[in-house]
Amino acid sequence: MAPARTADGRAALVARGRGAVPRAGPLDRGAEGGGPADGPRGGRLVTEPLRILHAIRSDGFSGVEQFVLRLARTQAADGHAVHVIGGDPPRMRPGLDDSGIGHTAAARTIEVLRAVRGLADEVDVVNTHMTAADVAAVAALATRGRARRPAVVATCHFARPRGRVGAVPIEALVRGRIDAQLAISSAVASAVEGPSTVVHTGIDPRPAGDPGARERTVLMAQRLQPEKRTDVGVRAFAASGLADEGWTLDVAGIGPDREPLEALVAELGIAASVRFSGYRTDLPELLTRAGILLAPCPVEGLGLTLLEAMASGLPPVAADAAGHVELLDGLDERARFAAGDADAAGERLRSLAADPAGRAALGAAARERQQSEFSLRAQADGTEAVYRKAIG
Repeated sequence: MAPARTADGRAALVARGRGAVPRAGPLDRGAEGGGPADGPRGGRLVTEPLRILHAIRSDGFSGVEQFVLRLARTQAADGHAVHVIGGDPPRMRPGLDDSGIGHTAAARTIEVLRAVRGLADEVDVVNTHMTAADVAAVAALATRGRARRPAVVATCHFARPRGRVGAVPIEALVRGRIDAQLAISSAVASAVEGPSTVVHTGIDPRPAGDPGARERTVLMAQRLQPEKRTDVGVRAFAASGLADEGWTLDVAGIGPDREPLEALVAELGIAASVRFSGYRTDLPELLTRAGILLAPCPVEGLGLTLLEAMASGLPPVAADAAGHVELLDGLDERARFAAGDADAAGERLRSLAADPAGRAALGAAARERQQSEFSLRAQADGTEAVYRKAIG
């Protein structure tokens, strides 16, 4: 049962009968091998549960919002009291309510600020996501000394600095008020300012698609925005010649680039083999049916769709840049192409399309990589360790 919401949209962080949770010390580790001690949380034992507030300025439901939803649900299952600020309410709240997690809508920075300020006395840690939430949380807690405010932990999702407000770097505004910084990949950690702890994004295991039942479809699933370089993917499919061999390109996603991309498809003469399917709620099913994932974005912090494809055993062809490198390094060299090089991407698509056994082997190796190195359990444990160190 979800925490009851108050008239102003806040929810008390007292879930499933728990009262106020005291600040806690470090994780209690087991004696054998330095691993987690046995205990009531699926083999994990910590001193006390935490009161966690996630904050994001958003009314959408893209990669970062889904990241927050997955992590919050895992933390609640671990026994923590959790509340989430931001994200599209109709798509966030069903999953949050099922886990006893409160939600406050916040599409504007000022709404995040007010929500953080209103809940500050009820939480141990505020985990911010993206720059607007960093600024909002710091502003909300600006009048409180460190001993009178929750710890602030910022998760960096993108491989770029925070930017500026006019001539003033945002980093200068938040420096000293953020107690710890997480990065979802080494690529992100190297691009952002200040020290970061890398905790990779994780996802739950899922069934793998049957290699023999996969369709002759190249899937691109991403927002249709300039930085995603969907145009490179379209040109790569055209260059591959796969349209002449009965393959199709499925472009799943929405965004301002759709009309220019449709024009490009017509210009390249491949309209009969390309489908723009819009926003999809059945992405897991698409990933189990498609034959190859094409991921041309050169600036992904890690690459959630690519990670989900790996979990599904779908062989990828991805831009060799940013977080993709960490996901795919050491796998079949056909899994990566020089960012922006449509001809190289087309060559890799053509090679894999002609090699069913190679596609199956790449898909299996990618799935093993995800399960061993990018699990949601590892992400939740790594994040909790950073929280507890920041709380002190």
